[in-house]
Amino acid sequence: MPYVKRFLAISLCALAAHAADLRIGIIGTDTSHVPAFTRMLNDPAAPGHVAGARVVAAVKGGSPDVKESASRVEQYAEEIRAKYGVEIVPDIPALLGKVDAVLIESVDGRPHLAEAQPVIAARKPFFADKPLAASLEDAREIARLAKAAGVPWFSASSLRFGAIGAEGAKLTGITGVSTWGPGPFEPHQPLDLSWYAIHPIEVLYTLMGPGCESVTRTFSEDADVIVGKWKDGRLGTVRAIRPYSDYGAVVTRGREVTVLHPKAAEAADYRALVVEIVKFFETGKPPVPNDVTLEMFAFMDAAQRSKAQGGAPVRLP
Repeated sequence: MPYVKRFLAISLCALAAHAADLRIGIIGTDTSHVPAFTRMLNDPAAPGHVAGARVVAAVKGGSPDVKESASRVEQYAEEIRAKYGVEIVPDIPALLGKVDAVLIESVDGRPHLAEAQPVIAARKPFFADKPLAASLEDAREIARLAKAAGVPWFSASSLRFGAIGAEGAKLTGITGVSTWGPGPFEPHQPLDLSWYAIHPIEVLYTLMGPGCESVTRTFSEDADVIVGKWKDGRLGTVRAIRPYSDYGAVVTRGREVTVLHPKAAEAADYRALVVEIVKFFETGKPPVPNDVTLEMFAFMDAAQRSKAQGGAPVRLP
């Protein structure tokens, strides 16, 4: 009998803890982040399990004209349903009645504004995976609507919280940064850098902080080199490489040079990002200020216009 009582006590504690978890909903099952995040949240036995929240429902979404979306949306939806017990619901209103917070995961940034609008109207805090939107105008509208409704949100690359960001946070007196990373294009995106080069751009902002005033972009078939001039005179450079590359940064501090070039798995540490997401949903305090995210979109918008003008310097709008 004592063993039975002990088993029942443990089971009740587990059920109570499970019931206390934040209920998370996913919009868009067309990125590998969906099963990766869900596993960390829903499987207590998973390496790197993050406690405190569970994915309970998801809407498939998907962009039929984007191969990277259309080819994966059904596969990942079925994976999280079968492996982790996530309910697949037909639309966003059905999702919002079942959750406390939302992950906007659609790999294509174009639908993010339309996906965010009902989330904001329902007063649900949300994380928007990269990119926040496909244009500066849409990014600003998401921010405007959320601010007017008092709904907290944030958007970030996992690289900000991975090895590069963690090591960079230890460095002081940074006088300049050069980052590199993949920069493939997707033809439907209004801001071509937002599709993938946004990741090395976020590394640049992680290390430099905000304050860029103008951008110059040099384009070739194999790579882009984007140079930002900060208001304090510092220069930050991004090399977006095609088709793909790993990630890294060269940081200068006066005469001292530090190279940050971790292994790929360490650079993009999903767990560190998921920890920040859960903490954000619990506190309502974004780990990345919204204004910084919007400045990165202004940076990419200026870079797009610099490209159109043959590499002329363009001030951030």
